[in-house]
Amino acid sequence: MKLGEILVNQGFISEDMLEQALEEQKKDGSRLGSTLVKMGLLKEQDLLNALSKHFGVKAVDLKKTDIKDAVLDLIPSDLASKYLVVPVSRFGRELTVAMINPGDLQAIEDIKFATGFEVNPVVAFEDAILRIIEKHYHVQKLLSDVMYEIELAEAGEAKVQVVEEEQREQEDLSEVVDDKDSGPALKLASKIITDAVGLRVSDVHIEPYEDDMRVRYRIDGILHEVMKPPKRMNRALATVIKVMAKLRIEEKRLPQDGRIKARVHNKIIDIRVSTVPTLFGEKVALRILDRSAIQLNLDLLGFEQETLETFRRAIKTPYGIVLVTGPTGSGKTTTLYSALTELNDPGLNIITAEDPIEYSLMGINQLQVHERIGLTFASALRAYLRQDPNIIMVGEIRDLETAEIAIRASLTGHLVLSTVHTNSAAATVTRLINMNVEPFLVASTLLAVQSQRLVRKICNQCQQEVTYSDEVLRDAGLEPKKFDFPLYRGEGCEDCRGTGYKGRVGIFENMLITPKIRELILKREQASEIEKSSVEDGMITLHESALCKLRDGLTTVEEVIRETKVG
Repeated sequence: MKLGEILVNQGFISEDMLEQALEEQKKDGSRLGSTLVKMGLLKEQDLLNALSKHFGVKAVDLKKTDIKDAVLDLIPSDLASKYLVVPVSRFGRELTVAMINPGDLQAIEDIKFATGFEVNPVVAFEDAILRIIEKHYHVQKLLSDVMYEIELAEAGEAKVQVVEEEQREQEDLSEVVDDKDSGPALKLASKIITDAVGLRVSDVHIEPYEDDMRVRYRIDGILHEVMKPPKRMNRALATVIKVMAKLRIEEKRLPQDGRIKARVHNKIIDIRVSTVPTLFGEKVALRILDRSAIQLNLDLLGFEQETLETFRRAIKTPYGIVLVTGPTGSGKTTTLYSALTELNDPGLNIITAEDPIEYSLMGINQLQVHERIGLTFASALRAYLRQDPNIIMVGEIRDLETAEIAIRASLTGHLVLSTVHTNSAAATVTRLINMNVEPFLVASTLLAVQSQRLVRKICNQCQQEVTYSDEVLRDAGLEPKKFDFPLYRGEGCEDCRGTGYKGRVGIFENMLITPKIRELILKREQASEIEKSSVEDGMITLHESALCKLRDGLTTVEEVIRETKVG
C-alpha cells in the first residue's frame, strides 16, 4: 500500500487532505509524509505511529536519540544517502537501522552485505534522517578531503592555501566553490556560511582548543555546536576566511576586523569578520547580516501598543535625546533603524555615526567610525553639527565627550537617537550621571529611555499546552491558580531543529521623562526610585511586557524567567 492509503485507512487524514498534500507535493517534489507535516495536516508523531503500525516495527524519534559517531561510521555514506538510512545502535551482531521504508528488502540486504551485521529496521521521520546524513556523512567527507589536502601540502606534493593567490572580495560563494583552484578549506568555509544563512544564524564561532576545534552557530540567541573539525584545520580555515575578508593573512598576533559581501541562496549577505589570537590559535567570529530577513518596521517588533505610542511620541519630538538600552544582541540597532525608517523624509536631513554600519538605509547619510585614525563618535558628532542636520543617530554613547556633544546637539534644536549599555531604562540615567554629565543637562535634554530584550518564540509547528509547578510559576512572576490563560511550550520538531523555538520577539519598557522624573534626576535619586515613579506613571516594565507575550502564547515561562528574573 502507498503511504497515503495507509494514513487514510488508519484515520490519520481524510481523502480531501490527501488530495491537498498530493497537489502540494507536485510543486516542491518532496515526499508525501514530509509534505503533510509541513502543511500542518499531520503531526510528525502520528506519521511515525502509522508507519510503525503498518510495517510492524518500532518508531524512533531521532531528535531525542544520541547516536555515537562510531555507530554512524558502520554504514558507508553512499549507502546511507542512497537508501536514506541511519544506524542508531549496535548490540552484539545486531545493528538497529532507522529507515523511511523498513519494508525495503533490497536496502536491508545491501546493509547486511556492507556491514556484516544482522539488521533490525526501525522507522524514523525522513527530515530527521536527512539531517543526520548531512551533518555526519557529508561534513565528515568534507573534513576528510581537507585533511588529505593538508597532508599532501605538508609532504610538499600539493598546496592547500591556493586561495592566497587572489585576495579579492568574493561576491558569489557558489563561484568560490566551483572554482577549480579552490581548496577544500575554502569549500568548508563556504559550507559553514551557506548553512548559517539557511538556518537563520546570527553569529558563527570558529574556536580552536588544545586538542580540537569546534564550530558553533548562534540561533535565536542560543549557541549550538554543529561540527568539530580536526585541530590541524584551524590555520587553513582561518586563512581562507581572512582572505575572503581582505585581512592580513600573515598577521596572527593582533585582532583584525573585516567584511565579506556574498551572494548566498540568491540573497546578498553582509558578513562582519572578527579574528582574535587565543592560546591555541586564531578564533574567528562571523556576524551574519541578512538584509532580506530584517524587518525595519516598528509595528513588527513586538511592542505593546501603549509602549509603541510612547516611543513614537518621543522620536517625533523635534529636539532632545532618545536612548535605547539593552545587552549585546537585544535588537537595539534594529529598533533605531526602524525608527529612522519611519522618520525618513525628503524634508529632513538625517545622518548617522555607526560602528559598524550594519545595513544601508536609502535617503540617510551614514558614517563608519574608525577610532584607529581618530574618527570617533565624538569627532563625527562635531563634524555633523556643521552639516545642518535635523536628526542624528549615534551608534553608542560610551564616554563623557560623546555624551556632552550629543547634549549640545539636542540643546541647539536637533533630535539625537543613540544607545547606552545598561540593564534597565532607569539605570541609564544613573549611567549618564556617573559619566560626569550634569544632572540638569540630563533632565533638560532626555526625552525617553527604552530598555529592551529578545525572547524566543514558540515554534508554531509543535506548540502544545503545558503545566508548570507552583515554584516555577512564582519564579516567572505568576501567582499559581490566579492567572486565566493557558501556557504553551514547543515539543521540538524538524522545523525548529528540536529546540521548540523559532524566531524571536522583543520585550520593551519605555520610560518617558515626565516633570516628576526630571525632579528625581535633579535630586540624583537612585535608579530604583526613578523606576518606581515611572511604574506609578504607567510604564510597562520588561517583566510585564514578557508576561504579555506569555499571555499571547508567543513565548514560554522559561524564556520569561531567563530574560527578566532578577536575583
